[in-house]
Amino acid sequence: MSINYSFGLPLKHNFAEYVYYQGLFLPHEIDRILHFWDDKKTVEATVSDQNIKDDSLRKSSVMFIDDTDENKWVYNKLAGLAMNCNNERYWFDLLGFHQELQLTRYSTGDFFDWHMDFGPGGISARKLSMTIQLSDPDEYEGGDLQFMINKEVVNAPREKGTIIVFPSFIMHRVTPITKGVRQSIVGWVSGPPYR
Repeated sequence: MSINYSFGLPLKHNFAEYVYYQGLFLPHEIDRILHFWDDKKTVEATVSDQNIKDDSLRKSSVMFIDDTDENKWVYNKLAGLAMNCNNERYWFDLLGFHQELQLTRYSTGDFFDWHMDFGPGGISARKLSMTIQLSDPDEYEGGDLQFMINKEVVNAPREKGTIIVFPSFIMHRVTPITKGVRQSIVGWVSGPPYR
């Protein structure tokens, strides 16, 4: 057996453009999360950290899940999963969630075109992105989470409760919803600048 070394450390060959997990949230917990939705706290989705509305790039409704004692269980479950995934796959320097989790609702005609979650300004600290599928795939049509991997479009799993984790610099999109409603949680685990 041979081991490749760089600066005295063994190289990890576990990198994946995305990883998915199932079973972290039980059905009653998903229902509880869906009941977080509050139309009074809902805003139209924006792009970048400048809160710019751009219907040619993104159209959906969002609200933020307050990081309170009552909601801490959601944050703790996702933080634990992110740390385990990072230890298995990426070895990024992570500090935790620096932004509230976002509850997203895509209705008919809504979408989010190709983008990265990482960029200049306030989103430059994002290292890992997470999306948690809250809707049953029979409840909507379209709305596929897709990744651009080596110039090939790859569909992510759609099963309710699936959690998808990926580096925030990976290109991805949500295709237009043609029927029904798709709901998900989106979160970003941040860390110090890449070096």
